[in-house]
Amino acid sequence: MSTGPTHAMSGLLAWAAVTALAPEHPIGQLTPQSWAVGAVLATGAALLPDLDHPSSTISRTFGPVSAGASALINTISSFVYRTTRTRKDSNRDGGHRGLTHTLVFALVAAIATTAVVQQSQKWALPVLMFVFAGLAVRGIMNDWCPQKDALLITGVSAAITVACVAWTAQTPASAAACGAAVGIGCVAHYLGDAITEQGCPILWPIPLAGKTWFPVAPPKIMRMKTGGKVEMAIVGPIVTAASAWLSAAALQQAGALPFLDGFDLLPI
Repeated sequence: MSTGPTHAMSGLLAWAAVTALAPEHPIGQLTPQSWAVGAVLATGAALLPDLDHPSSTISRTFGPVSAGASALINTISSFVYRTTRTRKDSNRDGGHRGLTHTLVFALVAAIATTAVVQQSQKWALPVLMFVFAGLAVRGIMNDWCPQKDALLITGVSAAITVACVAWTAQTPASAAACGAAVGIGCVAHYLGDAITEQGCPILWPIPLAGKTWFPVAPPKIMRMKTGGKVEMAIVGPIVTAASAWLSAAALQQAGALPFLDGFDLLPI
């Protein structure tokens, strides 16, 4: 996998790119408030697939609660992998980089998010915001005392949620946009994993080369080592800078940055 900060920033980058580059589509015509909600969801969702790894830092985001959820997800993922793998698939446990690393999961997560937000913006949306804000903070602050900071992350997540809910109180969030943000964040995670040495089984259960869990990846020369020099010195900084630029462009397009009206942040 890519490291937490790279995954988190890739989620924000993907959300910012989609919203900034689709001005004629409803996803590119969101209010600043709806865009901000989507940004939090997409950034957190870019860490969501790694909840299938009980020993990962992200699984300790909310202490025993997230650790228990991670163990359950890992068990389900392992069962699905062992049940659906072919003779050509790797003889591995399949708990990590299994079910949560597929487009099927991203689609289900997006639909479920849309349904939940449609059901109740008063209660369901704040809960989702709290969970995904926690994942985003945990991902960005990857080395922030990972063994003892669950309470601190919970507090920061609550503060972010309260701020967003207060800001969006007069402008209901788009349920479809929330679902799209979660789906986009998950896909950003898959792409980040696909360019690492192990690849990512994005297209499960479509059989490729006789494998239902075919690890989608570019040629080996184009892959990077997780946490290696290429990611930390090149990929990470580029993703962070691009996410900041496109976020500003998307917010400018939404009318949230009037002081930048004299500058065209997206001259295409």
